[in-house]
Amino acid sequence: MNITPITLEVFKNKFASVAEEMGSALCRAAYSPNIKERRDFSCAVFDAAGDMVAQAAHIPVHLGSMPLSVAAVLEAMELAPGEMAMLNDPFRGGTHLPDITLVAPVYAGGDAPAFYVASRAHHADVGGMAAGSMPLSTSIFQEGLVIPPVKIVAAGEIVPDVMNLFLANVRTPTERQGDFAAQIMANRVGVARMEALVAAYGREAVTAMAAALMDYAERLMRAAIAAMPEGSYAAEDFLDDDGAGNPDLAIRLTLSIADGEAELDFTDSDPQTAGCVNAVRAIAVSAALYVLRALAGGKMPTNAGCMRPVTVTTKGGTLVDAKSPAAVAGGNVETSQRIVDVILAALAKALPERIPAASQGTMNNVAMGGVDPRTKKPFTYYETLAGGAGADAAGDGQSAVHSHMTNTRNTPVEALEYAYPLRVTRYAVRRGSGGPGGHVGGDGLVREVEALADMEATVLSERRLRGPWGAAGGGEGATGVNTVTRRRGEMIMPAKFHVRLHAGDRLRLETPGGGGFGPAA
Repeated sequence: MNITPITLEVFKNKFASVAEEMGSALCRAAYSPNIKERRDFSCAVFDAAGDMVAQAAHIPVHLGSMPLSVAAVLEAMELAPGEMAMLNDPFRGGTHLPDITLVAPVYAGGDAPAFYVASRAHHADVGGMAAGSMPLSTSIFQEGLVIPPVKIVAAGEIVPDVMNLFLANVRTPTERQGDFAAQIMANRVGVARMEALVAAYGREAVTAMAAALMDYAERLMRAAIAAMPEGSYAAEDFLDDDGAGNPDLAIRLTLSIADGEAELDFTDSDPQTAGCVNAVRAIAVSAALYVLRALAGGKMPTNAGCMRPVTVTTKGGTLVDAKSPAAVAGGNVETSQRIVDVILAALAKALPERIPAASQGTMNNVAMGGVDPRTKKPFTYYETLAGGAGADAAGDGQSAVHSHMTNTRNTPVEALEYAYPLRVTRYAVRRGSGGPGGHVGGDGLVREVEALADMEATVLSERRLRGPWGAAGGGEGATGVNTVTRRRGEMIMPAKFHVRLHAGDRLRLETPGGGGFGPAA
């Protein structure tokens, strides 16, 4: 088959459609609201070497790091036809423990895999010291069950001992079993579609098109970087705290652009900390891919070729390259957002008219759990909340949207109240929370839930001390506010906290607004 611009475009969409269909199957078959409603999952296709060929338009923090999970599986074992491996170990390509990745080979009639497909989903509980497995931890071992690469499917069947071991360590085994079944079926859909593609065009032609698409993405990314002003640009930003009493944690970046290549050097970032906001290196790589791919624009394929002109330099033992047994539950969700803010702040010095103000800079994680009085069974609930997006030179920021490293939806009120002993008492745009400027930052939102039974709750959030920064003279967005209301009154809570709620207590999160762009008229 000749490789032409037309065939490249056709196969770009063919590969991407496989990942998209995997995601559709996973969403439809999932058991938990977190996956079915919030769509907290990602799917992708990889070549025989474990390089990403295509991804669905899912969650950036998942997709940029997933190649390292696939690499960990390939290093650990060989997968026969009909087998699948699973893992969640953050120090072997994972992000945090609730994100479980399943990898399946695509033999397509050959003696060795021609491709792999993978799905990653956030499971609402994987054990650990707090319901929802997003605790104020000081060690990875407090966060849940750590899973190295292990076979979960052999000869087309779930390995019962492995599944039983996992289910014995979580609070909601029925829900977990349902979500695993959905992931397995998603991978089977991916395998079937890739086998059909090879059957239609031939193994050699399909693998050649995959390689050509990665080369094409590399050329486009080099051209995008070459169009940026050459130079070295430094920036820093801070996390509020780590949930263990350590405030003002710095992420520092020196971004160098030269000869169509970019180096992102994070080595001067603060050392890893006691609390749970440490990020593994895979997250820093994900953030770099996300920002540069977004800047490149257009319809370029998103695959391993995008990162060939990019070097991400980290130092082991720091906030952006934590080493075991560091606590990492919040690194995937909170620190990833701050890494993006730092990259954008550095690029704003090179491209002031193209870089927006900071968006909310947090995912506002809420995890709750207890025993549902209706069913007498344990439940765990997890979601992230939207906020304001930063304004830019083209206009105001969007309000009440998920931004940057997350791409999930909010849990619908009806789904939340149906599934859990919770009542949503307020859900609204937080008017006036966007930063001032010639273009105003987007507003955050207000979400308040009432506990209808005794339960525990954990909140991991950021931008409660410093508002998202404005750009080109724009003002900061409003900081977020966390509140617990009991019969005796309201309590303002810190950015990260764990609390026991009794029936009738309410938890309210007011999320940050985005920064403004340009001076106000």
